[in-house]
Amino acid sequence: MTNQDHVNVLRETAHRLQPELVRLRRDLHAYPETGLHLPRTQAAVIESIDGLGLEVSRGAGLTSVTAVLRGGRPGPAVLLRADMDALPQTEATGLEYASRTPGAMHACGHDLHTAALVGAARTLAEHRDLLAGDVVFMFQPGEEGWDGAARMIDEGVLDAAGSRVRAAYGLHVRSYGTSRGVFRSRPGTLMGGVDALTVTVNGKGGHASMPHLANDPIPVAAQIITSIPAMLTRTFDPFDPVVVTITTMQASAGSNIIPEQAELTGTIRTFSEANRARVRAELNRLCESVAQAYGTTAEAAYEDGYPVTVNDADEYEFAAAVVRDALGPDRFQPMATPIAAAEDFSRVLNQVPGCYLHLGASAAADPATAATNHSPHAVFDDSVLADASFVLAELARRALDRLAAT
Repeated sequence: MTNQDHVNVLRETAHRLQPELVRLRRDLHAYPETGLHLPRTQAAVIESIDGLGLEVSRGAGLTSVTAVLRGGRPGPAVLLRADMDALPQTEATGLEYASRTPGAMHACGHDLHTAALVGAARTLAEHRDLLAGDVVFMFQPGEEGWDGAARMIDEGVLDAAGSRVRAAYGLHVRSYGTSRGVFRSRPGTLMGGVDALTVTVNGKGGHASMPHLANDPIPVAAQIITSIPAMLTRTFDPFDPVVVTITTMQASAGSNIIPEQAELTGTIRTFSEANRARVRAELNRLCESVAQAYGTTAEAAYEDGYPVTVNDADEYEFAAAVVRDALGPDRFQPMATPIAAAEDFSRVLNQVPGCYLHLGASAAADPATAATNHSPHAVFDDSVLADASFVLAELARRALDRLAAT
């Protein structure tokens, strides 16, 4: 068989599975689960890959699924990943298969990711004779703030085939902005890193009628909020930006009470490890200086989130070439700039060269005006599932061929 024969047989298999993948995706969508423990989702995945001859293991500290497919020829291993968790919000789409779980919704498309990876596993298992090595399928809970990727790495997912995987690939659907069925990515920094910020301003409490006898921390907190954007634009290169967003402010419990403290929380998003470290020092300086000017004190505290998602340059070129060759040149578009959203697949890419792709899955006539990921109105078109499965399968097949040739 020629390479084109291999492409054709994988495409035909993935497209034959499309109705099954839609059923699985809509079932997952109707019964979303959040966090690290997704027992129903885990059971659905295991049932969907049962009988394929995979080596399947469950996570110990989370309801992950790791499945290893042994190829028809000995060789190295590569990894394909999907996140499975939903978001803690109420769905407002009105779909007939909308969430039936109160306060949970697949608003970020992880139900499509899971179904697509099941499709890739089924496609490759049917044609394992084409594989010059092994494929690890990483079904991951807890991407939405729970660092599930790090937990799966700690439990050995990168070595599940018996040796460290040599390359890793994944994809993320978008409900907006990108034409349906178009894959996008870029070399180097693809997505931002995110950390949590808490600023505590300490003043002197008192009666609201006598502010001159207190030292109100609220104006200090407000000054810090308005000073941050100016500091960022005057300190950081606009081509390596930093985004700090304050999202909450908590202070007094009553309208006639000047509080002792005011607390701000928010997120910091960066696109390089250098700025990730530097912005903390700059925020410390700003908060302390503003507070000192008002005769108060302020401390900034940080909670590490996800690092910057960085595509290996060679793996990006490889993935882009695979999509263009397998689906046509119009089905891949380079991204000019990174996006500020963060992703814990960055943990995998920090240890293994690989590429993360974005896939347009908007159900709207005009993706530019569609509800974004994480909106309660976000709608994803599951007609993209067969091609998503096919691309994942083809990435694994060609990556193993490429590794075998080196």
